[in-house]
Amino acid sequence: MAKRRVMLTFSEELTKEPIIYNLGQQFKVATNIRRADLTNDKGWLVLELEGEEKEIEDGLAWVTSKGVRVDPTTE
Repeated sequence: MAKRRVMLTFSEELTKEPIIYNLGQQFKVATNIRRADLTNDKGWLVLELEGEEKEIEDGLAWVTSKGVRVDPTTE
C-alpha cells in the first residue's frame, strides 16, 4: 500500500460538491483529511491518500479533471 499527501484547492463552484466522498467511492483509496479551510467561496485541504499507487494516480487525475488544483505537500 502506498501513502501520499496532497493539497487540494477548490474554487467557489466546487465547494458544495462531494469530491472527497466520491474519490473514496470511485477509487480504492482511503481518504484522511489532515487539515482544511473551507468557506462558501473557496477552500483548501491537505488530504492523505492510502491505497495502490495506480488507484491513487487515477483518483488524483479524476480530481484534477473536476477542476480541483492538486499540489504535492510535505505536511
